[in-house]
Amino acid sequence: MWKELTKGIFKENPIFIIVLGLCPALGVSTQVVNALGMGAGVIFVLVSSNIFVSLLKDFIPNKVRIPAYIVIIASFVTIVEMVMHAYAPSLFKSLGVFVPLIVVNCLILGRAEAFANKNTVWSSILDAIGMGIGFTLSLILIALIREVFGSGTITLFAMGDFDGVIRIPVLYAAPMRVLSLSAGALLVMGYLKAFFNWYASRGRA
Repeated sequence: MWKELTKGIFKENPIFIIVLGLCPALGVSTQVVNALGMGAGVIFVLVSSNIFVSLLKDFIPNKVRIPAYIVIIASFVTIVEMVMHAYAPSLFKSLGVFVPLIVVNCLILGRAEAFANKNTVWSSILDAIGMGIGFTLSLILIALIREVFGSGTITLFAMGDFDGVIRIPVLYAAPMRVLSLSAGALLVMGYLKAFFNWYASRGRA
């Protein structure tokens, strides 16, 4: 049980090891708040879809399993989209097209096909939670590096008098703007992927 829960955090990390779900990792990682919002949405959809796929695996004909998975995933993405639109409109606007694109996120569809379709409901829940946490932590790490060095800020959720933006004095005055651009996302991803590969190779040595 512990292995199923923790494998997605490092050993089978969705972004840095398995290399799935890169579109949102590159597209919404300009601010930490976006990474948190996207991560929460992905965890909800991943857990919910894994549960239903595992429950219905014996009833879904093999020929239509992929379309069936997409329908299940799309149902939960619609719930996320409606809730986010109603209660976090600024986050919804910031994430834009990447919220409905959760439907075709390779990570969610991949876990439904590779794991939930072959395992029990409980194992599927643990797998989804672990993979979701691993995806979210990776997204936050990329966003934190890009925002801190690219904008000199850390953007969180606004509460009361706090506007949600932490400004880092030196970096805020002279940020490395390239990291906040698309090229910066690829640059950060490349270096982090290289680090994870190096760390994994040490474990195998």
